[in-house]
Amino acid sequence: MLVGEVPVLGEVFDDVLVAAQAGAGWACARIWEDLAGVVTGYLRMQGAAEPDDVASETFLNVFRSLGTFEGDEEGFRSWVFTIAHRRLIDERRRRSRRPVTTSLDARTHDPTDEGHEREVLQRVEVLELEPMLDLLSDAQRDVLLLRTIGGMSLEETAEAVGRRVGAVKQLQRRALLKLHEEVADDA
Repeated sequence: MLVGEVPVLGEVFDDVLVAAQAGAGWACARIWEDLAGVVTGYLRMQGAAEPDDVASETFLNVFRSLGTFEGDEEGFRSWVFTIAHRRLIDERRRRSRRPVTTSLDARTHDPTDEGHEREVLQRVEVLELEPMLDLLSDAQRDVLLLRTIGGMSLEETAEAVGRRVGAVKQLQRRALLKLHEEVADDA
């Protein structure tokens, strides 16, 4: 089921959570299917060098700590995005300590391969938004993406980024004003 643009489990959430906490593979898979795409999208928009890897680390942490979670679906989503945000910060710290080197291998990176079609389409969407997100400060981008992609409340976002709710409101307002100015200038 979708609420706005955010997929949710809805009425089955409690059953899925209890089963996942008991170690049921199908329930963990259902949680992964529900959240992995939006978490990876959030990480990609945040500029993670390897968003799929950071998302995998996020869900490893989620599944290891699943037994400690108590709450509703909204709280669960917030908890997952808080973990993702912390893994993103860890990844940024690692990158700042050692340079990243990449090698291109034409055999493993064939853009005409049908298996890459979905990835290419996702990257195009990100490339369209990236220049606009680059106009924002890191703090503004964090708040805006946690609120929009993560679907987090002001309070949940404040907790995730370690700021007061008032500061989160200001960061979001300034980010939206900056983006509005950019769109108005392009029109």
